[in-house]
Amino acid sequence: MNPRSAFQEIALPRKNSKENLDRFIPNRSAMDFDYAHYMLTEKKGKENPATSSPSKEAYQKQLREVFNMNRTRILAFKNKPPAPVEFMPQEYASVQQSKPVKPRRHIPQTSERTLDAPDLLDDYYLNLLDWGSSNVLAIALGTTVYLWDASSGSTSELVTVDDDKGPVTSVNWAPDGRHIAVGLNDSEVQLWDSTSNRQLRTLKGGHRARVGSLAWNNHILTTGSMDGKIVNNDVRIRDHVVETYRGHQQEVCGLKWSASGQQLASGGNDNILHIWDRSMASSNSATQWLHRLEDHTAAVKALAWCPFQGNLLASGGGGGDRCIKFWNTHTGACLNSVDTGSQVCSLMWSKNERELLSSHGFTQNQLTLWKYPSMVKMAELTGHTSRVLFMAQSPDGCTVASAAGDETLRFWNVFGTPEVAKPAPKAAPEPFAHVNRIR
Repeated sequence: MNPRSAFQEIALPRKNSKENLDRFIPNRSAMDFDYAHYMLTEKKGKENPATSSPSKEAYQKQLREVFNMNRTRILAFKNKPPAPVEFMPQEYASVQQSKPVKPRRHIPQTSERTLDAPDLLDDYYLNLLDWGSSNVLAIALGTTVYLWDASSGSTSELVTVDDDKGPVTSVNWAPDGRHIAVGLNDSEVQLWDSTSNRQLRTLKGGHRARVGSLAWNNHILTTGSMDGKIVNNDVRIRDHVVETYRGHQQEVCGLKWSASGQQLASGGNDNILHIWDRSMASSNSATQWLHRLEDHTAAVKALAWCPFQGNLLASGGGGGDRCIKFWNTHTGACLNSVDTGSQVCSLMWSKNERELLSSHGFTQNQLTLWKYPSMVKMAELTGHTSRVLFMAQSPDGCTVASAAGDETLRFWNVFGTPEVAKPAPKAAPEPFAHVNRIR
């Protein structure tokens, strides 16, 4: 956004040069017309002495003393100008003046750092990037999952799967920032302890096709597959499949739990967005959705729950739709829809401001920062030469990592530094406390 457009000089209308700017109009309320009449008649009497007499002069002298008319000026302008109008009570005005003006935030237009990401799959339906609460970024490149420690800048390899199982189709950190789920092309899901670099177990039998989307809800790992099924897996028990959600006819490419853990949003290649309620989940039969939303006209992969309003969800559509839509998930109402002009690959809310970041495909392959709820564009970040498929946010909410089909990983300081350092969120209970090495 061009800053000049926000601070244009305001042109005030000029006065006509022919106007009489020297004319002074007195305030009639300040004039004493009786006194003025008296003074005029008195002067007239002095000009015509024949009309005056000693008795009349004595009478007029007494009048002057009684009515305090011993003045010399006829027109008096003694009243003070009116006090300025206060548009707010004085106590509020003082508070308003003492509040410092928030400086305009600078949004860097270029990435802070760029890393190579060879063999990153250019597949819209997968989810190959995630940033855990321990400040470690996980990225799947082909059949290998790499971990990049943002604190030290060091890189390590977590796992390389066999070719008959791979490639890796999704990665997602558990809330504790230590354990990570890895979805595979052969329908299985592996659970890993990143600290000890040890595989804990493999989840089998839930799906019949690749697992392209994952979402944690405490000890529940929700998996979405090309087979259209969504499965809740309790990682603490051997028979891990506890609920199944059926509603999508094609691949499930987006999964996000709300912050409360009560509602699950799922998006599919069938252009459908579902909202599921945890309280309606059933272990005996397929769970019925809470809302089935059919407004998008292309695949729905990009999903983001609002951090400051629990029932507000943002969703983004693929190349045939190009829209960001906002939903009240309690009622299922669409609150707003914005045509972005290009494929929406990913969405992310700021943790510190009322802002939303979207990543896009053809033609600009950009990241766009929006002000919510006005949806005014605050910045457009370019640099990627292919569609920006994946985004992940640092634990402090300041930095965003983006991965694109151009096989690069870029880091953007787009959300800025929070005004007050917020305490780190408490880690969820250890989800693997009762699990040994189960295969």
